[in-house]
This record gives sequence, C-alpha cells and structure tokens, in this order.
Amino acid sequence: MTTFRYRALDRSGAQVAGQIEAALRDAAVAALRKSGMKPIEVVELKGKAAAARSGRRADGKARRLATNFFAELGVLLQAGLPLDRALAIAVDNVSDPALQPRLAEVLAAVREGAPLSAALSAQGSLFPGLAPALAEAGEANGQLGQAMARLAQMLEQADEQRRMIASAMTYPIALTAIALGVILLMLLFVVPQFEPLFASAPPGKLPAASRAVMGLSRFVRDNGLVLLAVVGAGFFAIRTALGQPATRATLDRIVLDVPQLGTLVRNIESVRFARTLGALIDGGVPLPAALVLARRTIENRFMNAGVGEVADLVRQGGGLTTPLAERRVLGPMALSFIRTGEETSQLGPMLGRLATVLDRDVKVRLERAIAIATPAIVVSLGVMVAAMVASIMAAILGFNDLAVAQ
Repeated sequence: MTTFRYRALDRSGAQVAGQIEAALRDAAVAALRKSGMKPIEVVELKGKAAAARSGRRADGKARRLATNFFAELGVLLQAGLPLDRALAIAVDNVSDPALQPRLAEVLAAVREGAPLSAALSAQGSLFPGLAPALAEAGEANGQLGQAMARLAQMLEQADEQRRMIASAMTYPIALTAIALGVILLMLLFVVPQFEPLFASAPPGKLPAASRAVMGLSRFVRDNGLVLLAVVGAGFFAIRTALGQPATRATLDRIVLDVPQLGTLVRNIESVRFARTLGALIDGGVPLPAALVLARRTIENRFMNAGVGEVADLVRQGGGLTTPLAERRVLGPMALSFIRTGEETSQLGPMLGRLATVLDRDVKVRLERAIAIATPAIVVSLGVMVAAMVASIMAAILGFNDLAVAQ
C-alpha cells in the first residue's frame, strides 16, 4: 500500500485535506469519490515521508520535545503571529542540538512557500504521521493554530499513558528480579557452605527436602553456563518467532481472549485509537483517512487488521459501529460510545469522552493488578527462602540427633 496526500471538496463544498492509503493513485481517487469527496490534488508521499511509515520510532526525549514544539507553535499561531514568525520563535526555543537543525529545515521549507504539512512530512520519522494530517486539516479550514494545539494535547496524553504503564510495570518487574537474585544467591553461595557438614552423614539419613535443595544447588553450579545458554537461546527463539507477522498476530488474538489481561490490553489499545481518531475528526480530517492514521497507533496485530478492514468498508460508504462490532475490535462500552456519536453526528467529541473513560479504567485495572502482584511476589519469595532455610535446618537437626545417638 502507498500513502497519498490529498486535497478535496466534501459534500458541503468545504475544502479538506489528509492522507489515504491505496495501491495506486487511481484507487485513491476512486476511494475519495466513493466517500463523497471531489479530489483536487492527490500526491504520492515519497522519500523521507514514505520512509517514515517504516522508520524507527522517536525516543522519549524526542517525543517530549516535539510535543513542546507543537504546543508552543499552536499558542503563537492562535495569538495571531504569521506562520513563519511563529515557527522561527518556536525553533529558536528548542535547545536540543539534534532536533533544532531538523526544525530549521521545516522553517526553511515554509519560507520557500511549502505548506507546513508538507514540510513536516519531509522530515520522515521525526514527527508522528498525525502531525502532517492535522496540519493539512488546519490549513484547509484556516484553524492551523488550533490544530497544532490539539496535536500537542494528544501527544502529551499518549506520553502520559506510556509513562503510566511503564511506571506500573517497574515495581513488579524489580521485585521479580530481586526474588530470582535472592534464590540464586542461596543456591550458589549459601547452600554450598553446609555441604561439608553433611558429607559424613550416612546415605539416606538426610531429609528428602534437604537432599533436594542440595541437589538443585549442585545442579545449578555444575550446569550454570549451560542453563544460561539455554535461557538465552529460548529468549532469542521467542523474539524471532514474535518477529513473524503470522505468529505475532496469532499471539495478539490469544492475548485478547485471556480473562482480565485481554480486557486490559484491549482498553489500552482502544484509548490510543479513540483519542487519535477523535482528534483527527475534530481537526477536520475525513473519517476514512482518519481511520487509516489512527490505525497506526494500535500495536495489537489482530485489532490493527480489524481496523484496516473497517477503514476499507468506510471508504465504500459503510458505517463504523457495525463492522467494528463484527470484527471484535473494541469492547461493548466503546461500541456504545461510537454508536451514539454516529447517531448524533458528534463522533469526535464522543471518541474523546470514550478515551477519558477507558483511560480511567486502565488506571484502575493497573492499580488493582499491582496491588495483587506485589504481595504475591513478596509472599512467594518468602516461602521459597523459608523452604530452603527449613530444609537446611532440618538436615542440621537430623545430623545432631544422629551424632547424639552414636
């Protein structure tokens, strides 16, 4: 599929702009006409703009700087400054040595007469694909400042969700790593200290638990490198399998069917999708093009494929709620919000409210999962360490009883 940038007239005669994916330019034109628009210009995105779709994602620092840049640009434009002057001020306020030259290229392109959307597209993966789309919509309806402010708000909300998920997962992961470290420490250094003490014990006189712990310790010490190689090979094999689209799609579909976990994953993906789609629609991007762009925020392959099929049906003049429900892309609550938005012609605002509601649900579910996982990990660690200590103490007591009896 190729990405095309277009300008067109909608059913009311207003000029709209956006991006659309199609195999050929003629197919893109036909899709626009089927959706009720009259194409004015349809241009294939080439070079850096096309490479952006498959390029590496920007890191956290670059995302934050880009968010601040768009927020400041939106404020300056809404204050009435011309685009080139607002861009010059926003670029001067960026101190990052890697980002400022790229932004200076955007400013130079605008001063040469290029629209802001084209200048942003030319920077490839530096900006998300939503930035050129919202810029085009703002240029078409004369609300570029508002479009940039909306883009900054949406990017900040997406970053906040990423930070929330990462923060929620950090503590359980750290506890698990500590638990494994403590167990390995016991097996590699603590348990071997008692082996000389029990070496003279008659065969079969030590408790079964003590023999099991010592055998496990000896096995880990003798085969540590082999175990490490097996773990590394297993990790590499899993990573390679997940790199296959078919395997990843199957796993993503299975994850959605797992109780609790599936609901959490679906809601996390739905928040990003709803927030992005709502912002694009509110910004004036037509629904078919908005669906194509919002689809890129969905990482779950099963849901992503479903939204792609829905986007094709919407281009042909179909509705949104029914195909989403048939493909199990979103949950019942999300479908209810979208259905209400379609019936009241308030799809953009309803998607924004849906993102807020689901975001709150994700926070509650994550907090609940942490509240359960944290004590479970601590208790499991305590039980395993206590079992090792008890097995050693049982062996010592049994050895002393044997010595007294002799």
